[in-house]
Amino acid sequence: MLLRYKKAYEKIAMGLLSYMPGEKSVKKLQETIHLYETEEDWQLYLLKQDEDFIGLAGIILEADSYTVMHLSVNPSFRGEGIGSKIIEKLGDLFPDLECKSTEDTESFMKKCRQKEETQEDE
Repeated sequence: MLLRYKKAYEKIAMGLLSYMPGEKSVKKLQETIHLYETEEDWQLYLLKQDEDFIGLAGIILEADSYTVMHLSVNPSFRGEGIGSKIIEKLGDLFPDLECKSTEDTESFMKKCRQKEETQEDE
């Protein structure tokens, strides 16, 4: 289940964000969370499976697209298609918008798209 970030999830979100390159220091994590809390176009979503939060995606909404700024999966759940599931759920939330990536999220997004294409071909 993809849940929109709220203040009660702050520590969980910071923990998941810390797996992103460039998001290691506490100060940087706090700055990033602050953007998601204060900027209307910045939206953070957490993926909950059973009772655990296992991944997150942070996006910036634009008029005709959204850009995935942050995409992170708990290392214990990597290799299970969790990242692809997050991208798919974002697509379900914003079906009329184009999904874009940043330099940090581009390679992972490319993997997700290839996985989707492979599944469609089967």
